Amino acid sequence: MRVLVAEDHRVLARTIATGLRRQAMAVDIAGAGDEAERMCLLTPYDVLILDRDLPVVSGDEVCRRLRELTDPPLILMLTAAGELTDRIYGLTELGADDYLAKPFDFTELVARVRALSRRAPKPPPSLLHFRNITLDLTRREVTVQGATLELSAKETAVLRLLMQAGGAPVAHDDIVRTVWDQHRDTGTGVVRTTISRLRGKLGDSCLILTDKGAGYRLCD
Repeated sequence: MRVLVAEDHRVLARTIATGLRRQAMAVDIAGAGDEAERMCLLTPYDVLILDRDLPVVSGDEVCRRLRELTDPPLILMLTAAGELTDRIYGLTELGADDYLAKPFDFTELVARVRALSRRAPKPPPSLLHFRNITLDLTRREVTVQGATLELSAKETAVLRLLMQAGGAPVAHDDIVRTVWDQHRDTGTGVVRTTISRLRGKLGDSCLILTDKGAGYRLCD
């Protein structure tokens, strides 16, 4: 899942981003409304966590403009304006998908982000299967022939993409765009290293194949 945090309080923005990354999400940060809008036009974010009180362009205006897009991100307003009238206005007049007032509990924020991500017309299955591999998306747990593997968040996210492709190749750029965020080293090396670790942990060096010019795929 890819998330954009639009928050001008730098410490809070970094804290939210770090916490969400630990939940296996790819997270970018925007410190102003115009920056957030521009980033949403360039990148297909799943969820936008949007502060209403942003500089340059207000979060309210960003929400209005993004709602005019054909496929806007789901918007969670995270703001100090927490009165009932503020929440109603954000949800009904501005078009936010969810609304959470500051101060907030981080576990609730994570729960709300995950709930928003499940609003797709056809929610993904909670279990993915490929050959003798099972990936439990709810628990983020991977088993091979019933034995649980210890995978990092990035390794799990890459494996999920490959399993969802069902043996079709997944391009390097698609892996980077989905799994890593803008501030990380996303050259060929980091993807190759993650794939190499996955092969080792899965116990089959031939299970993930490299298709030259096409990307990576699971061998069926």
